[in-house]
Amino acid sequence: MTPPPDGGRAAAAPGLAEQLRISIARLSRRLRTLRPSAGDGVPDPLPLTQFAALTAIERHGSMTPRELADHEKVQPPSMTRVIAFLEERGLLARSPHPTDGRQVVLSVTEAGATLLRDERRRKEAWLSRRLGELTEDEREILRRAAPIIDKLSRS
Repeated sequence: MTPPPDGGRAAAAPGLAEQLRISIARLSRRLRTLRPSAGDGVPDPLPLTQFAALTAIERHGSMTPRELADHEKVQPPSMTRVIAFLEERGLLARSPHPTDGRQVVLSVTEAGATLLRDERRRKEAWLSRRLGELTEDEREILRRAAPIIDKLSRS
């Protein structure tokens, strides 16, 4: 019998794949629960779709509405509503496109950047407390695994 071309590594991947999928999904869900809600005294918390769009613009720099729709994998009419919502709340600004007068460029306002910073701080504080409960060896394993998990998330 001929050994598999990957030396048998793929055979071990299904169990690992399942374990990672479940663990990452649980962690992601737990971090999402840290988002502010109306019950937290926040008058109008930002819905997840709008939050994702705002984050994308901040992370990737100014974008046209079409680029943002493509990035978020939604239809342009849906993104138009998201953009209007964010602009109305003062979290997003439009400016003329530098080379195409028919388009606009979207960028995050200072209020939008503050909102994103606050949310990140809240999540990182929770995660730091949980990491503090681990042993130094466990934290080192996670430190080494973080770039690998990031690599998987980008493929």
